[in-house]
Amino acid sequence: MSPLIESEEQKALRTAVATLGTRHGRNHDPVELWSEAAKLGYLGVNLPEEYGGGGGGIAELSIVLEELGAAGCPLLMLVVSPAICGTVIARFGTEQQKQTWLPAIAEGSRIMAFGITEPDAGSNSHRITTTARRDGDDWILSGRKVFISGVDIADATLVVGRTEDARTGRLKPCLFIVPRDAPGFERRQIDMELTGREKQFELTLDDVRLPADALVGDEDAGLLQLFAGLNPERIMTAAFAIGLGRYAVSRAVEYARDRTVWQQPIGSHQAIAHPLAQAHIDLELARLMMQKAAFLYDSGDDTAAGEAANMAKYAAGEACVKAVDQAVHTLGGNGLTREFGLASLITVARVSRIAPVSREMILNYVSHQSLGLPKSY
Repeated sequence: MSPLIESEEQKALRTAVATLGTRHGRNHDPVELWSEAAKLGYLGVNLPEEYGGGGGGIAELSIVLEELGAAGCPLLMLVVSPAICGTVIARFGTEQQKQTWLPAIAEGSRIMAFGITEPDAGSNSHRITTTARRDGDDWILSGRKVFISGVDIADATLVVGRTEDARTGRLKPCLFIVPRDAPGFERRQIDMELTGREKQFELTLDDVRLPADALVGDEDAGLLQLFAGLNPERIMTAAFAIGLGRYAVSRAVEYARDRTVWQQPIGSHQAIAHPLAQAHIDLELARLMMQKAAFLYDSGDDTAAGEAANMAKYAAGEACVKAVDQAVHTLGGNGLTREFGLASLITVARVSRIAPVSREMILNYVSHQSLGLPKSY
């Protein structure tokens, strides 16, 4: 099956999730929606069947997030818990880690957060200062993380730290499962002007003692394991952005079809119609790249998936911001009212340009990796 043509099963999934999203709508209760999505099997659609999942891939999970977003009720933790953490554990975790976490993530009874960003590291994973050292059979983890989503509702956080290579003495990335109640593991909510259902936190790890089995996968394959989680994150962020953009355009189209000025619906005027058509086209093009990225990732081509995932995230972020902006302009003053629910999307849409990696860093990636241009840093 071509990545550009969805299978009958994927089309059915899209239709079913859209029905669920429409029923909950913009003013949804995220706990209720999460619970119902879990019961219907949507949360773990990408996880292996033998661990309670749907046996699909990121392609299927991106459909779930996109359609919920298009209905006005995106679940941001889908990006984190099943997409990043679930994928990493499914690919690299021990059998015990898989048994402990994957069925619970799939059924929605447990949630996992992901901690990589640091105050002084930004997008440079090589500057991560959170370190892990051995103490007998245990690990001692120390450091700080910032802008970590959903830690207050997560049962554990998959934390990216660095350990010392015994052969070279250099630091290498490793991933650890840190329970929420681990001694020395503290969180502080960040005061954000952006109001969202998922809160952002700064984490402090002060000599957090972890058992040997807290390490996910092979200590010497940390970089591979890290990017196995980051590519799905970019693909799912694209799905989030596309869904959000589709929701904004649909509200604007509905308004432009009904709002009549000078005996004509305002949507009959090209100054209104053409920008909305352009927004729709840009969102569809971004979805094509997202589908390509998901297909490559689910096929096991991590290298090609990395390029496509970055491009998809860039295209979707740009398309989302433009779509929301045009939707607000279409409604005029009504676009800024709480009644129509578009004004709050202005700031939310910016997230898709900034997180989990800025558009500038994606352009750096493409210029270096795809075009072979020299680095400036």
